[in-house]
Amino acid sequence: MAWTAAATLCCRLLRLPSARRPPSSRARCSAAQSPDAVDKEYADLNLRPLYPNRGHHMRIRQHVNPLSSSFSEPTEPPEWKEVFDDPLLPLMVDIGCGSGRFLIWHAKNSGKRQNYLGLEIRQKLVERAQFWVNELELMNVCFMFANATVSFQKIISSYPGPLSLVSILCPDPHFKKRHHKRRVLQQPLVDSITKNLCLGGRVFIQSDVLEVAVDMRERFDGYSGILAHVNYVDQDLQCDHEGWLLDNPMGIRTEREIHAELEGATIYRRMYQKIRDAS
Repeated sequence: MAWTAAATLCCRLLRLPSARRPPSSRARCSAAQSPDAVDKEYADLNLRPLYPNRGHHMRIRQHVNPLSSSFSEPTEPPEWKEVFDDPLLPLMVDIGCGSGRFLIWHAKNSGKRQNYLGLEIRQKLVERAQFWVNELELMNVCFMFANATVSFQKIISSYPGPLSLVSILCPDPHFKKRHHKRRVLQQPLVDSITKNLCLGGRVFIQSDVLEVAVDMRERFDGYSGILAHVNYVDQDLQCDHEGWLLDNPMGIRTEREIHAELEGATIYRRMYQKIRDAS
C-alpha cells in the first residue's frame, strides 16, 4: 500500500538488462492517471478539502529501514476507551496502512459494528490520516505510528475485544536479498497474528510482486492445522489453479492496487481463516 507506482517501475527496470531506458508511453500515461484513479475510487470520502494548506501532496519517504534503532522499541498501546467508542467490538488491523484511505473508507461505509486500526511506520502519513479521522468525527478508526514487526504483539494483546481481521496489502518489497530482513512480515509477526486472531478471524494478504506474495503465503501456509485458506470455508471465493484469489474480497482497492493495475500488473491475493487454536 505504501510505495508508489514510480518506485515500482524503477524496481522493475533495474532488473532488466537495459535499466536506463526511459519508461514506456503506457507507463507514463498510467503514472499520470494514478492520482485521478485513486481520487475516483475514494470520491465519497471527499478528503482533499479536509486538509487545507497542510500539504496534501506531502513529501513522504517511500522506503524506511525498520531495522533502524529508532524503530527497535515496541510502541505502547493506546488507552482503547479513549480512541474507540466501544473497545469491545471486533478489531480489523491494517499493517502498513499507508495514507489510511482504505481503512477510513471501511470505517465509514462497511456498516459493520467493528473497530479499525492502522499501523504505519511513516509518521507524516499517520498524522494526516488521524487528522482526517478527527475531521470526519469517526470513533471506530484509529491510526498509530509504529513498526508493526516489533510492536504488533504488545499493541494487540492489550485490546479488550476480539481480533477479527488482519490485512497486509502490498507491503514494501525490499527487492535486494540482503534487505529481505527489512520486510514487514517476519516470522515473529506471523506467530503473533496467528496467536491473537480469534476463532473465525481472517488474514488477508496481497502483493503485485509475486516473490513477496509467495513469501507471505509460505509463512501462513505453515499454519495449516490452525489456518485454512478461505476458499475451503467460503465457496463463493474463487481461486485460480495456483490458489490465488481471483477477486478482491474487501469491496474497495488499495491505492497501491490501483496504481499496479493501471500498469497492467497482476495482484496476488490469499485469505486465511482461523479454524482452531494452537493449543
